[in-house]
Order: sequence, then C-alpha cells, then structure tokens
Amino acid sequence: MRFLLLSVCALILSAASCKEDNAEPEIPVIERRFTLPEIDLSNWKVTLPVPRSDGKPLEVEPPEILDYATDDTLLPFMYNDSTDGSLVFYAYPESSTTNSSYSRTELREQMEPGSNNANWTFGQGGNMKGTLSVPEISSDSDGDRHRTIIMQIHGRLTNEQRDLIQEDDNNAPPILKIYWQDGRIRVKTKVLKDLNASDTEILRTSAWEDDEGRYFSEVVGTEQFTLEVIVSAGRLEVKMNDSESFVYDGIHMEKWGVFENYFKAGNYLQTSDANAFARVKYYDLDISHD
Repeated sequence: MRFLLLSVCALILSAASCKEDNAEPEIPVIERRFTLPEIDLSNWKVTLPVPRSDGKPLEVEPPEILDYATDDTLLPFMYNDSTDGSLVFYAYPESSTTNSSYSRTELREQMEPGSNNANWTFGQGGNMKGTLSVPEISSDSDGDRHRTIIMQIHGRLTNEQRDLIQEDDNNAPPILKIYWQDGRIRVKTKVLKDLNASDTEILRTSAWEDDEGRYFSEVVGTEQFTLEVIVSAGRLEVKMNDSESFVYDGIHMEKWGVFENYFKAGNYLQTSDANAFARVKYYDLDISHD
C-alpha cells in the first residue's frame, strides 16, 4: 500500500512538473484603477497660451481637437492623466486674447463644430456640469496663491447688434465667471450699471460691471468637486456638489436675455506674473440645451 501511495504521488508531481514546463508563462494582470476621461470634445474648441504669427493665441477646433492625445501642439497644454482619469488643462502667461491680458488653456463651446456663429440665449436655456480639481497653482511674491477661472458663460453680439452699436467685433461681457480662488470657489456675475439704460445701450460692454461675488462655503482645496450651471429665461443657477446653490433671477438676468451666449471651461489663469502656472483637471464635462 505504501508503495502504491508513493507511486501515485510521483505520478501527480510528474504531471504537475510537465504542465509547468509546457505551459505558457502567465501574464501579470495589472488592475487599471482609472479609465481615461470620456469627455466629448465634438462641440468644443480650445484656446492655448501659444502665440500665432500674428500674436494672437492659437486655437484648435473640431475635428483636430479630437486628436489632442497625440497632437504635439496640444500635448503640453491638454493631455490625459491616466493616474487619476482626468483631462488636464495647463496654462502659463504667454499669449493673451482680445479684451484680456491673461493666458488660458480653455474650451469654448461651438454648437456647430468649427463655427462661432451658432450660440444660444437664456430663453433657449442650457446646462453645463463638470467634476474637476485644481491640484497645482503658483503663488505671487507675497506667497498668496494665484487664481484661475474654471467655468464661464460668455456673451456674444449678433451681427445686427454689433452693427447697431458700431463695434468691430461680436464680443460681449461674460455674464458668469467661476473662480478657483485660494482653495474656494467664487462666483461672479454681471449687473447693469444703470437699470434705465435703453435696449441699445445695454448692448455695450461698458454698460455692465461685476457684482461683488459670492463664495461657496465649502473649502475644496486641491480635491475634486462638482459644479453645475443651469440657465433658463431670466434665471441663472450655480450648484456645487449638489449641496449648495446660488440663484440669480432678478432684473439683471432679465435684461441679459438680449444676448447670445456660449459655455467655457478649463484654465484661464488670472495673472501675468513671470513663472506663474496652473493645472486644472476635469474628470467629466457635459453640456446640453433644451
């Protein structure tokens, strides 16, 4: 019996040894903790802190922007971070845009890909929602951290409005600017300087000014947070983390209804200090219109 057991054991060990000798080497399984961001860029163009030959900042529109992950021009400023599943927007002072002295790596909504001419009004409504963080940002000479704009709603004149007030371009003020500022989120909107201004006068940028601004109570620091912007006729709402909300629905929003608008998102660094920089990470970003 002892001989039989030893023989059986020998056969088992021999078979196991043959299996190990002949088997293909095992490929280690690497668990992917994060997937790359699924952000649809089909209706966005991006402005980069890179000057063109005419001095204006470089812009990349659809469909070229869809290749950002392999585009040598875009890669330094807009790239995937597979360690946390984000789309990174990197900016530093280099090339400013019209009506601003600051640089940006910022998305601009295009309802018709490749064109700035199709936009929306408050009456038509819109929604933008994103989850993001600001993990890195520089400080000034006093040690205070710089700030950056992470979301906007920008106004735009129609061609008829532009011609009516004899402007050279279609630019109108941003009705909404959302800042990351010293670890907190600050919201600023525009208000009319004169509520009795005529329908023609309110088309001018000079007719509007910033309100005092409001901070959400939560301190986000460098951690992730979610922002949602909800627009309807005469009303603007900004929500953070589905727990706190600012609503603007007074006369200023009613008057704003004359403008066209478009959403913006990314990293609009609010300084021209040498060696300044910021990285903003978006984990998701969605826009929709009724």
